[in-house]
Amino acid sequence: MPSLLQGKLAVLNVGLGRFAEAISAAGGVVTHLAWTPPAHGDAGAGMALARLVNHPVIEKANQRAFDAFLAVSPVLRGVGRARTLLPKMTDRTLLHAGPPIEWARMCGPMQGAITGAILYEGWASDAESARAQAASGQIKFEPCHHHDCVGPMAGIISPSMPLWIVGDDAGRRAYSNFNEGLGKALRFGAYGTPVLSRLRWLETKLAPALESALSLVGGVELKPLMAQALLMGDEVHNRNAAASGLLLRRLASALVRSQEPSDKISEVLDFIAGNEHFFLNISMAACKLMLDAAHGVAGSSMVTAMARNGVEFGIRVSGLGERWFTANAGAVNGLYFAGYSEADAARDLGDSAITETAGLGGFSMAAAPAIVKFVGGSARDATTNSRIMRAITLGESNIFQLPALDFQGAPSGIDVRAVVDTGIEPVINTGIAHREAGVGQIGAGLTRAPLACFVQAVTALDKELSP
Repeated sequence: MPSLLQGKLAVLNVGLGRFAEAISAAGGVVTHLAWTPPAHGDAGAGMALARLVNHPVIEKANQRAFDAFLAVSPVLRGVGRARTLLPKMTDRTLLHAGPPIEWARMCGPMQGAITGAILYEGWASDAESARAQAASGQIKFEPCHHHDCVGPMAGIISPSMPLWIVGDDAGRRAYSNFNEGLGKALRFGAYGTPVLSRLRWLETKLAPALESALSLVGGVELKPLMAQALLMGDEVHNRNAAASGLLLRRLASALVRSQEPSDKISEVLDFIAGNEHFFLNISMAACKLMLDAAHGVAGSSMVTAMARNGVEFGIRVSGLGERWFTANAGAVNGLYFAGYSEADAARDLGDSAITETAGLGGFSMAAAPAIVKFVGGSARDATTNSRIMRAITLGESNIFQLPALDFQGAPSGIDVRAVVDTGIEPVINTGIAHREAGVGQIGAGLTRAPLACFVQAVTALDKELSP
């Protein structure tokens, strides 16, 4: 004891940094360990987490779920019409992004996109009539995820829209709508005449041409294409320049060999070549297919979907069935187009976080330092985010590699226990829509999945496994 009191003070400080600052100011040697209680100090959730850590049922279930996720080989098989492909979709159903939500609570861009979809289907002749119809209860609104679909931003899918068909040899299927390009687009809540004209061109010209091309090539294996895109600087969410180019290279010859008129082929090639986000919707469907294979494993704490409707952020967990665990959707920190600011922005929106759920997007930012020009931050932030995300995942991808991290596999398989334990919220790259209906995209940036969703899931899993 005398030597302790007489010697130079050396302290290990855990938690509050102010104690360390005071000791250091007094001349002491202090090592500070940053730590916060799990679940932001929620005692009940902390006890639930303690019972779930190293739980043998969960460990075994997670291995099974993660292996199933890694084993899937998604193939772009073709194109079809939503009403034909989706057996549970009625003639008056519109699908939307995120967890369930009714018309009255929807955010501006989602209401704008629904208004546009009603006009596109010909159910109303003007925007006012379309909004009245949407509010009347005549139209059924359901999440894309409830129909094996995903859609970026508002994610609206109507019966006449063409869908990408992604499948595997096990008979699984996942679908997504077509990417319209940036700016004024339905998915960002715009619904003017140019938006509706483009949607009709996608349905009547682009979709048939791509269907012909895909029938000639016999499908496109997506995992190797996405892996190559990562090596070429994409993170396959907000940057799809390489992936879109690789797909175009795969389909161009078949498009030319198809029976479509040459002027139509020229239009199609120009559209794909001019839209660097063309591949986004395909990557989303591929990720959903992989994650659906991991869903429904009893006891598993692996996250199989993250999605937002502009009001709520929701997650689904493999061992917890079809339940959504939700919290308020967050703001997006990013870069804005000229004339817009954070005050104009809608809150976090879209099913595209399915890419982060699969280890791409924000989790693979190390592969795409150029993305920081689009979403803000620095190249160092990109690699740091990928490193940090490894702390909340079950493992690494066996095919998606990050060159900047010495070809480490992309961190994959979010574990709700790890998120609650560390307090590290999953990072997401995303676009930003104007908060009002009819305007469209105003920027892009980064956001986080709210911890509250994961706390709810841990508590539910604890109840599920309690004797």
